[in-house]
Parts: sequence; structure tokens; C-alpha cells
Amino acid sequence: METHTQKFKIRLGLFIAGGLALFILAIFIIGKQKNLFNPVFKLYSTFYNVSGLQVGNNIRFSGITVGTVDRIRIINDSTVKVDMLIKKEVQKFIKSDCEVAIGSSGLIGDKLLIITQGSTEAPVVKEGQQLESAEPVELDAIMANLQVTSIQLAEIMYKINSGNGTLGRLINDSTIANDFGQTMVNIKTSSKGFSENMDAAKHNFLLRGYFNKKAEAAAQKKKDAEDAKASEQKKKEKEEKKAAKQQAKDAKK
Repeated sequence: METHTQKFKIRLGLFIAGGLALFILAIFIIGKQKNLFNPVFKLYSTFYNVSGLQVGNNIRFSGITVGTVDRIRIINDSTVKVDMLIKKEVQKFIKSDCEVAIGSSGLIGDKLLIITQGSTEAPVVKEGQQLESAEPVELDAIMANLQVTSIQLAEIMYKINSGNGTLGRLINDSTIANDFGQTMVNIKTSSKGFSENMDAAKHNFLLRGYFNKKAEAAAQKKKDAEDAKASEQKKKEKEEKKAAKQQAKDAKK
């Protein structure tokens, strides 16, 4: 007696086929991420701190994903070695003086390695070569610096509001503010008096000749400029008339 119906066998076959398809798809995706189906070569770099970098993270060069992180090992208390798998087709563009930096795909995105551009004179990297690294700046360190700066600014504003320091006294002490205003008034008064003295000096018969010569020199300079402009205009008009006559002669011919 048959223990399984035909419908059960069909379902079992579909389940097995689906499982195999998912398995093959998973192998293809993982292999693509690990560059198992592309020719690759190896490079490595060392860091003091990898800032959360993990095996399998992408490697970018000129903004393009060219490889993945293959292995991360702690060499000693101050050195972490990062092995990289890079596509063979981009090896000719990576120079031996390129540097490796740790970045992120966004503000809080996954970590990745960034290979910077090298110089055109440097030779191409070789298999297994080490690239110099640029240590990452930790976000925690940036936030700590910002916090310290904020505290310092708050202390400065508190001192100003309390009337401490020159700026604080200037803002909060009405006497100093009034003295400053009176100083500005005195400066304006002095400037006005200086202008009046200059006008009086121009009318003084002892200095009248000096100011007259100065005025004449300015007038002569202005006249010379106007004469030069008029001469240039006449020269231009003469050249235009000459060109018009030449065009008329050419038209008759």
C-alpha cells in the first residue's frame, strides 16, 4: 500500500527545490561580497584603533567599492593588522604611496576602509604589500571636545553677565558706557573743529598761495585728462572716417 500520496510528493519536491535555490542564492550573495568569483589580490595595513571595523566591510577607492576586509588581527597592544581583498582589475590604479583611512557610509552607518589617491610617479602596489594608514578620529573624542568648548563658552558668558572683565564692565556698568559715549562725542567735536580750522587756514593770506597752487594743480590735472580723452576721441573718429572711405572705394570697385 502506498504510504504517501502524489500531492505530498509534489510538495516535498517543491520544498527541496526551494531550499536548494535559497542555498545557491545565499552562496552567490556571500561569494559576491567576499569577491570569491572575481580575481583578487591582497594588501594589508595596520592601525592603532580600527573604530569598530569588522570583517566583510567594504573597501572603497575613488568612491567605488573595490574590495572587502578579509581579516582583522591584534598584533600587539598598539597595533591591529587589517588584511584586504582587492579586485585585481583595479590594482593598476592603486599606487604604493596610497593611504588607508577608516570612514563610514553615513553619519552613523557601517564602517569601511577608504584608499586615498596616490601620486602618479609612485609605482603600482604589489601582492601582499603594506599601505600606510591614517588613524581615525573617534566620535567620542569630538563630542568630548565640543563639551569642553561649550563649558568654556558658558563660563565666559557668565563672567560677562556678572560684569567681570573689561567687556563685562563695559556692558553692565552704565558709568563706563556713558564715558564711552562722551568720548565719541568729543571725537566728533574735535573732527568738526579740525575741519573749521582747515577752512580758516585756506582763507589765511599766509597760506592762501599754497592752497591756490594745490587747487590749480588739481584743475590742470583734470584739464589734461579731459584733453587726452578728447584727443583720443578725435583719433578714433578720424580712423572711422578713413575706414568708411576705404569701404566706399572698395564698393565702387
